[in-house]
Amino acid sequence: MNTEFINNLNWIAIFCGALGYFMLGALWYSKMLFAPKWIEYTKVDANNSDAKKGMGLLMFMSFIWMFITAFAIAVIRDRIYDVTGLLGGIKLGFVTGLCFGVASLSISYLYEKRPAGLYWINGGYTLLGNIIAAIIICSWHN
Repeated sequence: MNTEFINNLNWIAIFCGALGYFMLGALWYSKMLFAPKWIEYTKVDANNSDAKKGMGLLMFMSFIWMFITAFAIAVIRDRIYDVTGLLGGIKLGFVTGLCFGVASLSISYLYEKRPAGLYWINGGYTLLGNIIAAIIICSWHN
């Protein structure tokens, strides 16, 4: 596989796309939006000090996965030359979010028999996170 295309990628846009995805998580899983329901579905005891242990590493690792997702979006965008701008980002983010993120999540949720509400919270986050990352990547001008 020829990997020279990696030199064409906009690494700052990839980083910012991952950062946008990460920042969505801070809002999405906040008390303002879905934290109370997420806690109810997952049965995490937010008052337990053990639940907060390792949170820095957890956040760092989730950012790494979001960076990998943003990288994949950038690779796809590089290969499909006419995907640019806001609308191109929305379309690309929707396709990658639905076909890779939500589809993978759906398979796990089917077998794990998790609550449907938790699926909608996590699936919605995955889909919207992909869209945000793709909008940033597709709208960034080199």
